[in-house]
Amino acid sequence: MTTDSAKDSARDTATDGTTGIEVEPVAGHIGAEIRGVDLAAGLDAAQVAAVRSAVLRWKVVFFRDQRLDHAGHVAFARLFGEPVVLPRRGKASPAGFPEIETTADRLELGGRFGMEHDEWLRRRRHTLLRGWHCDHGARVDPPAATVLRAETVPPYGGDTTWANLAAAYAGLSAPLRAFVDTLRAEHRLGVGYQPRPGDDAYVRHLLHHQTATVHPLVRVHPETGERVLFVNGYYVEQIAGLSRPESAAILELLVEQATRPEYTVRFRWEPGSVAFWDNRATIHLAPGDHAHLDHPRTGGRRRSGWGAARRHRGGPQRGRLRPAAGPPVPRAGSSPRPRPAGPPPAPGSPWRRNSAA
Repeated sequence: MTTDSAKDSARDTATDGTTGIEVEPVAGHIGAEIRGVDLAAGLDAAQVAAVRSAVLRWKVVFFRDQRLDHAGHVAFARLFGEPVVLPRRGKASPAGFPEIETTADRLELGGRFGMEHDEWLRRRRHTLLRGWHCDHGARVDPPAATVLRAETVPPYGGDTTWANLAAAYAGLSAPLRAFVDTLRAEHRLGVGYQPRPGDDAYVRHLLHHQTATVHPLVRVHPETGERVLFVNGYYVEQIAGLSRPESAAILELLVEQATRPEYTVRFRWEPGSVAFWDNRATIHLAPGDHAHLDHPRTGGRRRSGWGAARRHRGGPQRGRLRPAAGPPVPRAGSSPRPRPAGPPPAPGSPWRRNSAA
């Protein structure tokens, strides 16, 4: 017997007869699993278009049981945009693949500034909302997307959660949408960091390598035309033109709105899992429930003008993609003053350096 819910599920799961790709949503507003494609074997133009369409629709897509190496990771991300090469990576990131950043590098960050990793996290993530972020949100031209693959994962724990910023904006009341449409906010490194007593090496680092930009609080997605609530708990410092108390109260309201459970999806990593998300329309929360476990979680990522790649070593690896034909990325510290963003791009064009809503 077929129930109504089963019929609805069958309708929501779409299989492209031309490409063989099956897209199955996994949550109401965000997230879909893609089957029927081998990322290591390469994708033809129709498959690239199908994956891109799924990312735009569901904001983050997941692949299981993939066998990507570093070269395959970079090649897959390059199908969707020009990879972002970070000026500095940690020792765990693979030599010869500057596009890939390993999540294990994060374990080194506290040590650079004289802190154990636990203290580093505690001083940066001291509220429930502080860890939510988009990748490189303080830059004037944040990466458009990220590809994160898992290599080694713990037997339990270590899930990642994403939130749909377009759905969050649409869920605001009409008067509040009209209000936030008029606002701009400053994004910078080190927002909310709680300094150590006395000399703090990280505070000195921020003073000498600060990056700050001003973006509209609501941006227009260049491909979907959706209005996106461009907020997060990690980089957003201050709403321009408002007092500190006013700004803090409104930002807390908006980040809470963005991270409401109905706008999120949580993904359980397995070896060979790959996540590909639109950094322009999502924020995500890295797991915090496995640090006490004696299990590695590594991988790699890569970011690009449209997407990015990242790899966990013993966990995910990632990379980021720069928007197509985008401008050069400014070095940290090259622009200590916040830069205002300019007019909006036309729908269908990539985000430019100074894009706005």
